[in-house]
Amino acid sequence: MRILLVAPQPFYQERGTPIAVRMLVEVLCGQGHAVDLLTYHEGADLHIDGLKILRTPALPGLRHIPIGISWKKVVCDLLISARLLSLALRRRYDVIHAVEEAVFPAILLRSSAHARVVYDMDSMLGESLVSKWRLLRPVERALRAMERAVIRRADAVFAVCSDLAQHVIADAPGVPVFLIEDVALPSQQHGGHAEPLRELLDIDGALALYVGNLQRYQGVEQIVRSMAELPQATDLTLVLIGGAEDDIARVRALVRKLRLEERVYLLGPRPLSQLAGFLAQADILVSPRSNGSNTPMKVYSYMNSGTAILATRILSHTQVLDDNCALLVEPNPQALADGLATLAADETLRARLGTVARRRARERYSVEAFQEKVRVAYRTLEALGAT
Repeated sequence: MRILLVAPQPFYQERGTPIAVRMLVEVLCGQGHAVDLLTYHEGADLHIDGLKILRTPALPGLRHIPIGISWKKVVCDLLISARLLSLALRRRYDVIHAVEEAVFPAILLRSSAHARVVYDMDSMLGESLVSKWRLLRPVERALRAMERAVIRRADAVFAVCSDLAQHVIADAPGVPVFLIEDVALPSQQHGGHAEPLRELLDIDGALALYVGNLQRYQGVEQIVRSMAELPQATDLTLVLIGGAEDDIARVRALVRKLRLEERVYLLGPRPLSQLAGFLAQADILVSPRSNGSNTPMKVYSYMNSGTAILATRILSHTQVLDDNCALLVEPNPQALADGLATLAADETLRARLGTVARRRARERYSVEAFQEKVRVAYRTLEALGAT
């Protein structure tokens, strides 16, 4: 099939959605599809047989597009919509595979493009907008109605977690929905050298590690505050890897305020190729989000590492994790502190949780499972034929 994959993000960059898009592209091209990838002007080119990357114009001032909603992203989305219109009318595609908000222009062009539209759904877009911009609360119901309308007009939906799949089933019972979760990040298949954290930071006791961006929704402040609540006898160091400069500065200021400079370290971003090496050094891997429903991509890599996981007991985590494979606690600093202290003191518990998590990741969330889910979904679309 000839596929126009519309990804409204910088591509390629080593961060959440672009990583997921790369994995999808590799699978689609590996299964013999021809993929045109329409994306932002920023990012590194990739050379994959069957892939052609198409970019929006690089306008002055549009640099360093941040994660999440921003004025820069809004401008880039307008540019991507204009390019999508041109491509859909000039070229013949079997499928327009629209990631996140790209589904809105894709649905509008569905009939004129004579193509099937797949909605690659990573979140509830209305909820994400309102959580970022509270001024949009008065129109939250209207945003939800718009999202419901595009779901009902899509030919298929790829849902990244079971909660989103259930929303689709409720909103549009007749639309095929495919639950296609993320998997462990690629570095775990070919890991690179990672700095020896214990030697670098002179760590003797237990090592807790967080990997990912440091935006507020990740709950990083919660886990930092939990370090101030630890019992004095708990010998534990927290290391945070990742984050943009502004976020690192914000969290570092909190570390200084709580006088935790000798217990909490921020290392900044590291290459994805080093991820497995860092995860293997930790005694505890933390995911402290305080709310949300889509499962963090890092969780799958955490599970596959075989290292014990401490996570908050919210839907984002409980769709994948349970008490057999992780220590789940309430999303507040004291509960996180209690969880850290429990895992730091109990090596047997850590080993048991890590073993179960790794087995589950390899049974349910392997690359092979991801490939098969995508294959089945696209076989279904082929059976539907052209619009």
